[in-house]
Amino acid sequence: MSPNPLNELGTSLGDYLREQRQSAKLSLRQLSELAGVSNPYLSQIERGLKRPSAEILQQLAKGLEVSAESLYVKAGILDEDVTAHTGGSDVRRAIADDAILTARQKKALLDIYESYVEDDPRQ
Repeated sequence: MSPNPLNELGTSLGDYLREQRQSAKLSLRQLSELAGVSNPYLSQIERGLKRPSAEILQQLAKGLEVSAESLYVKAGILDEDVTAHTGGSDVRRAIADDAILTARQKKALLDIYESYVEDDPRQ
């Protein structure tokens, strides 16, 4: 049996997604519907068989009500050390973790925030 090249990365991301989903008391099917990701594809991500795009991770983050940044780090898209030093991660995390905001409000705030920091010369 040949080793799965995504196994180490996929397992940590897949395990993390499964933990988050179970913590939120969501079935695979429920998260699939909330995130707009097919049930079989989500299952493959959790098992480490597929590597999702940043867009899919963002959809999953919304469905799980966690920061997309945390999923990007787990997927190896974003470097944890970089996010710890940018300061922006605190803003994104605060928005994502705010229980009062709806998913739509969180997205709007994150979009506005991103539009400001895109042109920031300090980054």
